[in-house]
Amino acid sequence: MALAAIGMAFFVLPLVGLVLRAPWGDAVRSLSAPETLEALKLSLIASLSATGIALVLGVPMAWLYARVEFPGRAVLRALTTLPMVLPPVVGGIALLLAFGRRGLLGSWLASTFAITFPFTTAGVVMAETFVAMPFLILTVEAGLRSMDRRYEDAARTLGARRWRVFTQVTLPLIAPSLFAGAVLCWARALGEFGATITFAGNFPGITQTMPLAVYLLLETNQEASFVLSLVLLLISLAVLIGLRHRWLGSA
Repeated sequence: MALAAIGMAFFVLPLVGLVLRAPWGDAVRSLSAPETLEALKLSLIASLSATGIALVLGVPMAWLYARVEFPGRAVLRALTTLPMVLPPVVGGIALLLAFGRRGLLGSWLASTFAITFPFTTAGVVMAETFVAMPFLILTVEAGLRSMDRRYEDAARTLGARRWRVFTQVTLPLIAPSLFAGAVLCWARALGEFGATITFAGNFPGITQTMPLAVYLLLETNQEASFVLSLVLLLISLAVLIGLRHRWLGSA
């Protein structure tokens, strides 16, 4: 019990310190500052965009990993989920080498279509998608593996085509996993820092999201950084509490 208490204190005390040291009297002024509102707006736009892209690309990938046997599936699945454990800065460097102006694909996009991603808002969305989409893929894949496939078989027996079975049978059955994966993906995208600052930079109004604003304020206005950190903390805590039944089976 003593060791468990020490372990819990290790996680709780830093959060308590943040709550106690936050300048509550200046919270409204800090949150309503133009640069804060701009960072918050950009964070919401980028994180929601990243979540939308993750849904469009991640759900088919999760279905493929859960339902289709093909050579190299284990390796490809490992590479897909690698951003979950990869240092974010390394992820940002990898994005630069692939989509930068001199990258594997970025040079062709720049010369052919005049499309560039580094140090742009689109680059923020790309970086957040890269680090957050694995959370959605793993959650949806787990839902697909655990669902009762007899409902799909019955629908096919009745003559339903594959797309109709997927949209009207499979998706409703995995809706809780899909929702949980999307929320986790959004929360991870909202809190992304390392890959974003490496690949997109830290330009106010263009690429400066909330975590980047906290980092900048830590050097210029510590009290304001405490307030913004508290906002991100509350969002993360709400996500974890809301989705706790996905791991603990509690209401």
